[in-house]
Amino acid sequence: MKVIIPLAGKGTRLRPLTHTVPKPLLEVAGKAVLDYVVEDLVDQLDVEELIFITGHLKEQVEAHVRAAYSVPSTFVEQAVQNGTAGAIKLAQPHVDGPLLIVFVDTLFDADLSAIRRDPEADGFIWAKEVEDYRRFGVIVTDEQGVMQTIVEKPSEPISRLANIGLYYLRDHELLFEGIDHTLESDPYLGEYFLTDAFQYMVDHGSRIQVLEVQGWYDCGKPETLLATNRHLLETGGARRPESVGDVKIEEPVRVEEDVEISSSVLGPNVSVGKGSRILRSMLRDCIVGEDVVIEDCTLSESLIGSNCRVRGIEGTALLGADSVVGCGGEPPAID
Repeated sequence: MKVIIPLAGKGTRLRPLTHTVPKPLLEVAGKAVLDYVVEDLVDQLDVEELIFITGHLKEQVEAHVRAAYSVPSTFVEQAVQNGTAGAIKLAQPHVDGPLLIVFVDTLFDADLSAIRRDPEADGFIWAKEVEDYRRFGVIVTDEQGVMQTIVEKPSEPISRLANIGLYYLRDHELLFEGIDHTLESDPYLGEYFLTDAFQYMVDHGSRIQVLEVQGWYDCGKPETLLATNRHLLETGGARRPESVGDVKIEEPVRVEEDVEISSSVLGPNVSVGKGSRILRSMLRDCIVGEDVVIEDCTLSESLIGSNCRVRGIEGTALLGADSVVGCGGEPPAID
């Protein structure tokens, strides 16, 4: 099976970190968001090829994929950001059979074995019941759980089953016919939505089953990225430093190799990248990148990009890679 992974977006809600790092390569609990998704797919499915739709900082994405994954991969650039339907359309020359489409704004606990159990099914859409239905595309099903309609950000509570961005479709020809129909129509909210192509498929006879995931963890905003980090640390992703010395550890934390911590309080819910130094500081609910130096700080709910130098600040910080911030004297220079 071929898998299409669109990741051309700029990740504006995670700026300034995404000025220099593509959103799917931001780390949570010690690993890039994209790695969690790809590893899960490879573990559960026979993946023939990964087709990445790239855009913002595409060179970093390509380099990471080539270094990290052994699955054959193809890269297609989305030069015009015209929506999810336009992104998937670009993969058409590379698709010749059933396919999986995965958007990587979120992590999910999804059982993909339904694909193996029922290979002749028209398709599956995975969903999660939510309280705030107005933030999502929601799916209305019949009594057998088959999709009837899908509506983007409804104003009325027609359904609480949120579309999470994970789809299996057997009839690739009908899918691209639906995408062409969508791209020929007027855009909605300035974009062409892939969900309109799914509605076209249903209206033309496809029976797409809706399956609910056990867990769904957003990685698209600072507060949700931190919440996902906390969940992963609490469910097996923690890594306590071997030697703590004069450091107080509030579990859970994840501290990578070659990290120096002294005279500090670390945790709960803190991830620290390799090569970093935490000196005379207190950190809770933070993600700290690689080769960061933090001195005399009290930080919470913070995202610190790699190779930052931070001294003498208190509160919440969102710092992109290579930032220098300091109070009470000259901040340390970046090597």
